[in-house]
Amino acid sequence: MTQQPNIEEVRRIPMMAVMLIGAFVGLLNETLLATALPSIMNDFGIQENQVQWLTTAFLLTNGVMIPISAFLIERFTTRQLFLTSLSIFALGTLIAAISHTFELLLVARVVQAAGSGIMLPLMMTVMLTIFPVEKRGAAMGMAGIVISFAPAIGPTLSGWLLEFFSWRGLFYVVLPIVVIAIIVASMFVKNVTKLTYPKIDILSILLSSLGFGGLLYGFSTIGGHSGESSDGLSQTALFIILGGAIILALFIIRQIKLKKPMLEFRVFRYPIFSLSLVITMIVLMALIGAETMLPLYMQNTRGFSALEAGMMMLPGAIVMGIMSPITGMLFDKYGAKWLAAIGLTIVTITTYFFTNLTMDTSYTLLVVVYAIRMLGLSLVMMPVMTAGLNQLPQEWHPHGTAMANTFQQVSASIGTAILITVMTSAAKNYQPEQAALAGLSEEEAILQVANNASMSGFNTAFWLATALSIVGLALSFFLSSKPKTKEQQEKIA
Repeated sequence: MTQQPNIEEVRRIPMMAVMLIGAFVGLLNETLLATALPSIMNDFGIQENQVQWLTTAFLLTNGVMIPISAFLIERFTTRQLFLTSLSIFALGTLIAAISHTFELLLVARVVQAAGSGIMLPLMMTVMLTIFPVEKRGAAMGMAGIVISFAPAIGPTLSGWLLEFFSWRGLFYVVLPIVVIAIIVASMFVKNVTKLTYPKIDILSILLSSLGFGGLLYGFSTIGGHSGESSDGLSQTALFIILGGAIILALFIIRQIKLKKPMLEFRVFRYPIFSLSLVITMIVLMALIGAETMLPLYMQNTRGFSALEAGMMMLPGAIVMGIMSPITGMLFDKYGAKWLAAIGLTIVTITTYFFTNLTMDTSYTLLVVVYAIRMLGLSLVMMPVMTAGLNQLPQEWHPHGTAMANTFQQVSASIGTAILITVMTSAAKNYQPEQAALAGLSEEEAILQVANNASMSGFNTAFWLATALSIVGLALSFFLSSKPKTKEQQEKIA
């Protein structure tokens, strides 16, 4: 039995507005605790390796829920799924705000992520359903504000709030917004997605959770502990990654054999979808280069505060937020090919600039170059993703959005792990020039060697990010020049 969506009766603007708000607060919470972790450590008397689980557990749960979202979207109505996911997120936020133990706070983060992991794929599927092909660029551009701006603003917002409130205030600020969103959603969110009522396949859910979860946990562990003298930890992480990859392979084999799979891997039969996904993954890995390396460079090497590091990235986040709807409209008119090519050219040049960081690089210059880099990224992210999703027939949209969001999570984890590993290895293997140390005291010489080694690490990591950007730029020329019309898309389908 299949339920057909009634698109004509949908009030698009208020419905999408409340769904954008829901997805925004969900993604915001990925990075909201970034600058609050030291305060939480002090309150609960825990160490860094424990408190980091507040972020890791959130990302892991998110990564596990996203692949399952395709099944849920086809099983439950739009209203049921969105209101339930928002309510679960609100419950997690409330528990977090009143948590009196670290263990309860960790449970609260998992509950939050269980709700937020559904909201973004659902929002994107609804957009593809209620907007015709020729208007999807502008609609997905609005989604781009959420995807890019929310995680970027998290550290800055939390740094500012912590100037006035305790870490609990971060959750108390979010909670009323979510409650209002639930009330508004109950009035404006309509049932638009098509229901096919697939059967629950417990084995697929287990394989998906263990496979994607294993990959995300393994890579996040390597990324979070590179540089520490812990060979056993690295070997364990590699074992988990290998195990996750094997389980994921079994999951894929099962999905191909099932008549109604939980996650449809045949979406990769569409070349432009596959190409757009590869480009998006490459761009995200390069993006992680700046969002991970620059705060470390500013705080650990240059001595800036967490708030100063967050403020440095704020103009870039604002630029990307402003540009996302604009690039969406440009996509509707010109397609993804040249937007992506121009954007990746900007990303490549600005990433190359970061390969020459020094102890004297000015704060203003970092702000300007990072903002220009985010301008380039805004020309790439949503246009390329929309171009790929436009290739898919409507019944595969839930699977396409779930696949895109899942692989974004995986590529972000892989990018972080690889870039931090390269950074720490380059710093460790740095060989100082003895001539440059002549005339310095022992203390001055040690400090200069440490600073130069750190610079070598950051610059080498950005060289790799530059190379990734060049690969993405080359691939962008294989995208379609113009967006598909409705008739062309139906012919492809």
